[in-house]
Amino acid sequence: MLYLIMGVSGSGKSSVGVNLAKTRSIPFYDADDFHNYLNIEKMKQGQSLNDLDRMPWLNLLSSKIKEWNEKGDSVLACSALKQSYRKLLSIDNEITFIFLDGSYDLIFERLSKRKDHFFSKEMLSNQFLDLEKPKDCIKIPIDQSLKDICSMINKKITYLNNYL
Repeated sequence: MLYLIMGVSGSGKSSVGVNLAKTRSIPFYDADDFHNYLNIEKMKQGQSLNDLDRMPWLNLLSSKIKEWNEKGDSVLACSALKQSYRKLLSIDNEITFIFLDGSYDLIFERLSKRKDHFFSKEMLSNQFLDLEKPKDCIKIPIDQSLKDICSMINKKITYLNNYL
């Protein structure tokens, strides 16, 4: 099973993903590490990626997810903003989507404090426009501590594994 931590930039995907992977003693991957050079340069210049830019990245992630699932459980931090992206990633893959849900203002405040990340806060509004909130997922409000967020996710995963 792959636990895909999703949401807009600044929602805490990487922090939550690292913590979840550590708690469950499983590998963690960050989808940002799989962007090609052109996409990274485009984002560094404050330009949002379009669907055409994202397709090679999503296809690569889909094949990586297949590899990771063959080895056991793992965690992936990935924006997965649109339903079509999640559908592509889910083809022949077992995925539990965990949506980190927060307000524009909260996430804008978080992004304004970032220093060493290629994502610019100016692109946040575009991500909120692109975001198609998932229905079939574990939805987690992010207006709480990292510890509380991770505890809530672990409880929900344990429940799903034991009762569904």
